[in-house]
Amino acid sequence: MTMDFYKYQGTGNDFIIVDNRRNKINKNNTKRIAEICDRRFGIGADGFILLENDDFSDFKMVYFNSDGNESSMCGNGGRCITAFAHFLGLIEDESTFMAIDGIHKSKIIDGLVYLQMQDVDKIEEHATHMFLDTGSPHHIKMVENLKDLNIKDEGAEIRYGQPYGKEGTNVNFVKQMSSKVFAVRTYERGVENETLSCGTGVTAVALAMHKSGKAKSSTIHLNTPGGDLKVTFESTQDGYRNIWLIGPAEQIFKGEIEW
Repeated sequence: MTMDFYKYQGTGNDFIIVDNRRNKINKNNTKRIAEICDRRFGIGADGFILLENDDFSDFKMVYFNSDGNESSMCGNGGRCITAFAHFLGLIEDESTFMAIDGIHKSKIIDGLVYLQMQDVDKIEEHATHMFLDTGSPHHIKMVENLKDLNIKDEGAEIRYGQPYGKEGTNVNFVKQMSSKVFAVRTYERGVENETLSCGTGVTAVALAMHKSGKAKSSTIHLNTPGGDLKVTFESTQDGYRNIWLIGPAEQIFKGEIEW
């Protein structure tokens, strides 16, 4: 079977997106998904996304890591599929869509895609790091030598280590640049390497930096190797609410693949 695919990127986090509203894709074929995401033998991407019909929202997002396994929420993927749905004419400037962690709102303003993330009630503060879940689990560690850090080796050691076990965690290394700006590099599980940007990761960093007192503002700017993102939120006694991940999302090219 031959089908169209579209390649999108959001601050260097790239995805293969397919319109699967007719349910032609076998989502259990993890081997084929991994092959397509391979950067040498396939198209190459950090993740594979299906856009499907949903009874409760404008569309459904089904997200797979580049290893072929369905994964937890992907923030940049959510922004890219919003841009794709707009390209298809499914939505105008605002939408709601279903993801693995529930309903998300999204909107497009002046060429930027805004994605509302789920509320966060709990942030763990430890002596050497912080941990929270923003739709995906994130370990956050402050470092000074961010530029020269071996993210793949350092990240893998934490990702597979205790207390995370087999499921593992994403790992974010952070350097504070100012009271509102933080530089971030992320090791993503499922990709098992550094990605140029991670949406749920920078969201986690923004909330963690506010929780720890390193940031006072409710608008945080995140510099990643793939570009700049912004996170806004409301801080309450019960946690963080009205969390928005904001940044660009761009269609790179279109092609055909054999499934």
